[in-house]
Amino acid sequence: MAHAEAYKDPGTPEEQTRRTFMANAVIALGGVIGLGLVIPLATSLLPPADATPDQWSSLTPEEAAAFKKATDKQPVKVTFHVHETNGYLGATDTEQFVWGVKATEQQMEQERPELFKGADKVPYPVVNMGFVVFSPICPHLGCKYTWNTAQNKFLCPCHGSIYSELGKHEAGPALRGLDPLPLREFQGKVQITWIEYKFNSPQLIIQRVG
Repeated sequence: MAHAEAYKDPGTPEEQTRRTFMANAVIALGGVIGLGLVIPLATSLLPPADATPDQWSSLTPEEAAAFKKATDKQPVKVTFHVHETNGYLGATDTEQFVWGVKATEQQMEQERPELFKGADKVPYPVVNMGFVVFSPICPHLGCKYTWNTAQNKFLCPCHGSIYSELGKHEAGPALRGLDPLPLREFQGKVQITWIEYKFNSPQLIIQRVG
């Protein structure tokens, strides 16, 4: 038989049975290997049992008590932990802080009307429990600003933006005032939602929650 015609020879029944067995064995082995890879990959994409969409971070009693130290002209820095659970990194705790300012809703609406009406109206109460809490991130380019007692102002050391005690933008390159964060009292706990807004924008555009 010519070599060119050899591939057309089906072989003996024994050879056909042997080839069929080997082909089925390879397919079965490939299926087992594939299944072994799919299960852990699929599991890694599933959220853990304690995953939750709840973005509220509870303050400890000591952290919550720090708000009581705030006065009309003296904000307080309150440190807390943002707890986040997802299906990729698991549970993580990141230390963050906010500035708590004693204020009434009337004071805030007079000083920061853009937060109560128009395009930048926030979808949560600006004032709660007699306080407003500000993100510590300067809305210009993301630096951490500080409180200057001598000037009664919030000052950003990076580019010189200046804000009033109620977060109104007064000077410098920032395009908006300080960003308030949601605050609430729930089941006896003081809770804050951590939100990161887009830098260098006149509008409040959410980048990340929690």
